Amino acid sequence: MPRLSAFVLLAALTVGASSCRDEPEGTLKVMVIGGEPKLRDPAAGPLSVPDQVLLQNVAQGLVRFDAAGNIVSGLAERWTVSDDGLSYIFRLASADWSDGRKITARDVARLMKRELGSRSRNGLKDALGAVEDVVAMTDRVIEIRLLAPRPALLSLLAQPEMAILRNGRGTGPFTAARAPGGNLKLTREIVSPDEETTTRQEVLLGGADSAGAIKAFAGANIDVVLGGTFADLPLTKRVKLPRNTLRFDPASGLFGLVPTTSGGPLDKPEVRHLLSEALERDRFIAALDVPGLAARATLLEPGLDGLPAPSAPAWTATPYAERISELQARADRLFPKAPKPAIRVALPEGTGAGLLFQLLQRDWGRLGFTVERAKTAADADFALVDEVAPSSSPSWFLRYFHCGAVPVCSPEADRLMDAARQSPVPAQRYALLGQAAAQIDEAQLFLPITAPVRWSLVSDRIENFAGNRYARHTLTDLEAKPDNGG
Repeated sequence: MPRLSAFVLLAALTVGASSCRDEPEGTLKVMVIGGEPKLRDPAAGPLSVPDQVLLQNVAQGLVRFDAAGNIVSGLAERWTVSDDGLSYIFRLASADWSDGRKITARDVARLMKRELGSRSRNGLKDALGAVEDVVAMTDRVIEIRLLAPRPALLSLLAQPEMAILRNGRGTGPFTAARAPGGNLKLTREIVSPDEETTTRQEVLLGGADSAGAIKAFAGANIDVVLGGTFADLPLTKRVKLPRNTLRFDPASGLFGLVPTTSGGPLDKPEVRHLLSEALERDRFIAALDVPGLAARATLLEPGLDGLPAPSAPAWTATPYAERISELQARADRLFPKAPKPAIRVALPEGTGAGLLFQLLQRDWGRLGFTVERAKTAADADFALVDEVAPSSSPSWFLRYFHCGAVPVCSPEADRLMDAARQSPVPAQRYALLGQAAAQIDEAQLFLPITAPVRWSLVSDRIENFAGNRYARHTLTDLEAKPDNGG
């Protein structure tokens, strides 16, 4: 039985012994799967999911995501884009820092440049590599100048990694304070459009392991659970959840295996092609039982900026049962001496990861390989990549495999990516990115499986929650009736 955090115990006391949700008034209770949410500086390094949820709610950037995943005003009240796409001009709303000082464009420009500077370890720094400068034009006007057009810039600026922190504090929309049990109480004041009334929204935010979070939700002690992945999804089947409370994001991104060891018998494109073709992806997807989830056999996915949907490799047209004998023959030609090398794979913990490991053991075992679970990526031949894309740009997918980021790479693909980054002509840029994607697929530097799986648990108290491609969920206005444009 999983150990419940103090957050769950506090939530249980708040809700009471009853498991009904007939009284929606009061503090919302939100739990993020993972560790305790902490307010961290994005420039210090990658953020955990609980840290991202906290940061995006207490420290907005120029823009932010609303409850439906749309981009809305943050520190900037409005913005314009130049006709050539090289200049984004933002007008800041009149607002103050927590010490009462006015927020100025100079402050914001300085803090943004720090996040993108050479010493920063911000997880989005490379994705924002086309930013040439951030300039304060007046006290309330800031300009972002680009080396080349970037249609997906706003979605990057809305990510929690681009939230603006000053002296370890943000500008909302929530303020955070410690609650009993060591968790966080988020509070914000909501002023009516006529400025005659003010209401307060309160959210109790904590973190727990996946089993504890699911159990707390099933017991009606939690209103929302965020941060679910494929690794813990099967746990939701082990408890009785209220109908329609399990929600999935139509997440965009990477889910598959990347080679982690250069040299050796497995470090050959023809071997990686063999291993990729041997994966019975549909069987794994059926085991996860995620609506709309589909197999993927290319690095890029449909719907990315500037590029047509990628063509599936020819082998995908042959049913798995009809191609396995040819794959076995290829494996024997590549490795004529027994035994074939063991394949070590680094995977996260969790029952869903166990399902993936079983897939690899079964499918690669049919070819005569032994599959072992590595303790770390450093000990592995392949490691799992499970990342949601922060924008719809194909560049993010490609640059994940840049020679500076992975041990097995393609210098030719790097050259094409770097040329694309410098190109001011969109058509030329996308053509170069398409060529780089073809190089990576040809070298099979990524063994795609499907899209990332991201899930949440959402009680019937919540009316304004929507899945989105970025799997971002602000805690603002969750109980508001959604605006359907009517």
